[in-house]
Amino acid sequence: MNISDVAQRSGLPAKTIRYYEAIGLLSAPRDANGYRNFGERELHSLAFLGRARALGFSIDECRTLMALYRDAGRASADVKAVAQEHLAQIEQKIADLQGMRETLATLVDQCAGDDRPDCPILKDLAGLERGCHAKA
Repeated sequence: MNISDVAQRSGLPAKTIRYYEAIGLLSAPRDANGYRNFGERELHSLAFLGRARALGFSIDECRTLMALYRDAGRASADVKAVAQEHLAQIEQKIADLQGMRETLATLVDQCAGDDRPDCPILKDLAGLERGCHAKA
């Protein structure tokens, strides 16, 4: 398969496939003319990477997971450790987002949203509500 074929079958843009190859996540054999010749193995690897990225794994985590996937002697505990660390990061992001949501919801509730110039949202962003008078 050429790169456009494998891009269509994997659902990944050709640019992403070239990037994965450039950073060593994937390698495709080359024909005599220098064109990439993707096979089922590379297509499977791209599907693996696409799914891992869709779950939010970083490039480095994908590299680790791909190495573990290719290692028939791997311990599932090693895979679980990578996934648990990523899950902890996701849970922290969710907590951070919930805190941001609560703060912003409070500010929106405090703002009259009328024609007056007084705005608690802008005061908070400027640090005036927290006693912070840092200069830009």
